[in-house]
Amino acid sequence: MARTKEFDPDAALDSALELFWRRGYEATSMADLVEHLGIGRASVYATFGSKRELYLRALERYGQRQQPVLLAELSQPGPVLPAVRALVRRFSRESAEDCEGGVRRGCFVTNTAVELAPHDQDAARRVEASLLHLETVLTAALVRAGAQGELPEGRDPQALARMLLVLFQGMRVVGKAGDGAARLRDAADQALALLD
Repeated sequence: MARTKEFDPDAALDSALELFWRRGYEATSMADLVEHLGIGRASVYATFGSKRELYLRALERYGQRQQPVLLAELSQPGPVLPAVRALVRRFSRESAEDCEGGVRRGCFVTNTAVELAPHDQDAARRVEASLLHLETVLTAALVRAGAQGELPEGRDPQALARMLLVLFQGMRVVGKAGDGAARLRDAADQALALLD
């Protein structure tokens, strides 16, 4: 008779996500995961496979958490640009304030892009899928803004969406570096000026 799991795999995945997000892939050992999750090494391997497979599943979980929030923020009926402006300000603020236990976490996707994507095709594909999702959601919102007369004539919604995508990722990197609140605010202000 097969034994039943004595832990919640979803809770363990969430816990692994938090550890990887705080420490990164390379700095997190399997021993760290076993200790942090509070389950045996064999259970980790049996449930999630290798450390790399667990990391990639954590990256997917991160997307499952973040993507619906962004979509909801930018899909509300009515004027679109107030929601886009609020999103730019939120990214700026969160990038400056994102600190847990003295560690600046940044964005898990951006962290993966920097740490793993250059040499791990599976990680790179997941990063690209996440970036494409963000670009698509931003583009759709800005197309809607243009159709509602909120954007100045001649503005390219996809180009603006791509600029915001790159800005958001850069904000997360600058935010991880430390005291960049003024830089982040200034960058947000300049980006917002392009929407006027």
